[in-house]
Formats: sequence, structure tokens, C-alpha cells
Amino acid sequence: MTVSSDSPSDRFSDADRAAVYRAIAERRDMRHFNSEPIDDQTLQRLLQAAHQAPSVGLMQPWRLIRITDRTLRERIHELVERERQATATALGERSDEFLRLKVQGVLECGEVIVAALTDGRERHIFGRRTLPEMDLASVACAIQNLWLAARAEGLGMGWVSLFDPVELARLLDMPAGAKPIAILCLGHVHEFYRAPMLELEGWARVRPLQEFVFNNRWLET
Repeated sequence: MTVSSDSPSDRFSDADRAAVYRAIAERRDMRHFNSEPIDDQTLQRLLQAAHQAPSVGLMQPWRLIRITDRTLRERIHELVERERQATATALGERSDEFLRLKVQGVLECGEVIVAALTDGRERHIFGRRTLPEMDLASVACAIQNLWLAARAEGLGMGWVSLFDPVELARLLDMPAGAKPIAILCLGHVHEFYRAPMLELEGWARVRPLQEFVFNNRWLET
């Protein structure tokens, strides 16, 4: 295999690079949607973007389940609401503060997609012999691709993780060994949050990059 040199032609134009960084910077975990549908061509572009994600050993462990049945969507909403209440109880003194947050848009968004790990992953040992969780990392890459592509299309996406994976797997007739890891709310929004919603709501703050980058050894700056 021939590896090309780092020539100027391999670099994106100034405008293209700016667009990539803008999508990254303006991506938001959206919770507020309108119910306007997403056209099929746009949806296919987004799903293709997810499918072009890198995966360890090229195992492509992601499975994307589009929820088109309204009754099924309502049952997924019930699972999320049940876990929302359980999470509030577990949070103790912050429970009331948590319950005031909008944590999902399952009933309002244009599309609901469940991202899951496929079954039979144990046979894939390339890249996973010592780090078996790389299958999860691969699906996360697919979700991030979808998220950034959605932002570039002017669509919002929210990653919902408040659910019992066993119950959701059963609801969606997943085979043994498969595991849902995300309920993705995708759709048109009135506006994007100017900052992460949890920061705007005072739940947490975004910490600066320098707190997360070390030199050579842990905590060495």
C-alpha cells in the first residue's frame, strides 16, 4: 500500500476547515425539538456519516434502529421517564434540581434512533484482546459522526442514556448479547443552545482544556 505524502493538496481549504471546526464547536446535546419531519435524503446522509465511522478491527459493531412506530416511541419514552425518576432519587439533595432539567425529546423530535452494540462481538479480538471496550468506543465514534453531520445539516441531536438497557433490548427484540447504548433524538430545532444546556441551567460547567492535557505522566504539566 502506498502512503501519500503530506502535500498541500491533502489539506482542506480554509473554508472547509473552518466548517469542520465550527460543527465541532457548535454541536449541542439538544433536548428541545419541533416535530417537523426530516426528509429521507437528509436522513440517509446522516446514517451514512455514522456508518463511515472508524471501528477497531473494522468490526463495525454499531446497529442503528430507526423507531417509526408511534406506540413504540411512547414506550421508549416511558422507559426514559422511569429511569429519570430513579436517577432523581439516587441524586439525593440534587433530585429537585435534576427533575427541573429537560433530559430528552423522545416524543417531540422528528426521528428516534437507538444505537446498539451487535451480538457476537466476542469473536472479534483484533484490537479487543486487552481492551474489549473498544467495541463501545467504535459505536461512540459512529454516534459522534452522526451528531456532527446533523449539526452541519442544521439539525439537532440529543443523546439519551437514561434507560434500563435490558428492558430496552427486550422491547426492541434484540438478540442475546446485543446491547442498546443510546437513544438518539434527532430533528429540527427552533435554535441551538449558545452553550451546553447543563451549563446554561447551572448544573455543571465546562472546564478548560489545560485541566485535561498532561505531559508524559499523569498530572504532569
